[in-house]
Amino acid sequence: MATNVMRSWQREHLMEQRVLIVEDELLIALDLEMTIEEMGLRVAGLASDRQAALRLAPLADIAFVDVNLADGATGPDIGRHLAEKHGISVVFMTANPEAVADGVRGAIGVVQKPIMPRVVEQLLRYIAARRAGMLAVVPPQMMVFG
Repeated sequence: MATNVMRSWQREHLMEQRVLIVEDELLIALDLEMTIEEMGLRVAGLASDRQAALRLAPLADIAFVDVNLADGATGPDIGRHLAEKHGISVVFMTANPEAVADGVRGAIGVVQKPIMPRVVEQLLRYIAARRAGMLAVVPPQMMVFG
C-alpha cells in the first residue's frame, strides 16, 4: 500500500514539472518536445539561443540544454545561469559531452545525443525525484557532475 501511495505521489510530482528545451536544431527540439508531452509533462518552451532561454527560464523547473546553440557554444553558461539564478534542474544533451566533462556549476549532468525516448523518460523521473529530495537511480546513460 505504501509503495502504491509513493508511486502515485511520484507520478503526480513528475507531471507538475515544466521542461525547457534549449536546442537550436528544430527537428531535435520538436522530437524532444513530443516525447515530453507524451509523458504528460508540459514543455515551458523551446529556445535556440541564450536570449530565448533566459526569457523562458521563469516558466521552467527542468531544462535540457545543448552545448552548441544558434549563438555559439553558450550552452554551459546558459545552464549555469538557469541552475544558479532560477533553481532549474539542468541536464546537458550534446553530441560532444567532453565539452562539459569537467562539470558546470549547478547542473546535474550530461547525456550524449542521440537520445532515445526511454532515456528521456528515465532522466525526467530521476530529475523529478531528485527535486523532491528522494533517492533515485541515475540513468546509466548520464554522467553526473561531481
